[in-house]
Amino acid sequence: MEIGCHLPVYGGAATREGVLRVAGRIEALGYDSLWVSDHVVIPWEIRSRYPYNETGDFPLAPGTDFLEPLTALTLAAAVTTRVRLGTSVLVLPHRHPVLTAKMLATLDHLAPGRVILGAGVGWMREEIELFGVPYGRRGAWTDEAIKVMRACWRDDRVSFTGEFFNFADLGCRPRPARGTIPIWIGGHTPRALARVVSLGDGWHAAFPTPTALGEGIAQLRDACRRAHRDPATLTISARLGLAAKRPAADLVTELRTLRDLGVAHVILETRMRDAGEMTDTYERFATEVRAKL
Repeated sequence: MEIGCHLPVYGGAATREGVLRVAGRIEALGYDSLWVSDHVVIPWEIRSRYPYNETGDFPLAPGTDFLEPLTALTLAAAVTTRVRLGTSVLVLPHRHPVLTAKMLATLDHLAPGRVILGAGVGWMREEIELFGVPYGRRGAWTDEAIKVMRACWRDDRVSFTGEFFNFADLGCRPRPARGTIPIWIGGHTPRALARVVSLGDGWHAAFPTPTALGEGIAQLRDACRRAHRDPATLTISARLGLAAKRPAADLVTELRTLRDLGVAHVILETRMRDAGEMTDTYERFATEVRAKL
């Protein structure tokens, strides 16, 4: 099982010094990847329900610094040489897919073969509609966007005809170092799992319990069977919250369970109040938990 860590991209630790400190230390500790999240804006009024806590309230205030994710990964790439660089997740409706393809390919060109695109449709109506994407059609928009990005990475003369995007004969270089970038699709609905099978290279689950993850993997395998796709061609990954005081034995048990379910890559996220506190937490995990897996 590979293990990565979330960078400090929001809050008080979201500074040049914070990103550089955490990125360098994570690579030195032998972790496999660095990850960032994505919000372009935080509205003062949010009626959309946040899906990752019981209250449904988004936990960050509009006055919170939140770094643009691909810019933050570029800084991290400059001070690392080995770790993969991923998004958990990039909300595709926030950006035109040709621009997104260009930005990701540039990053992968400068950090050869290290980029993983965790991609999702998003949950915040207010933010998605700001960028002109119809909230109720964001899934179909995202499907087209993924096809556009893959064409930009693959074709010398890029053209596309669809419901949302229409253009002909564009050059979009550089190419990703390995010709493409792996796309791990986020989401847990039947439509999201179908997107994993039809358009993705993996499934990226956010904060799942082992029970929920097992059920999702079973549904994913069913979808693969219906689409005649080998589930072994998909990477299963999971993003987990890492409480600083959680007993190491509990973490070892949970991670072994996830590994047995088929999870190949875990992304750890601890609170981001202070870069020193983050690195201390990741250091303890490396010695007390990872060594026992």
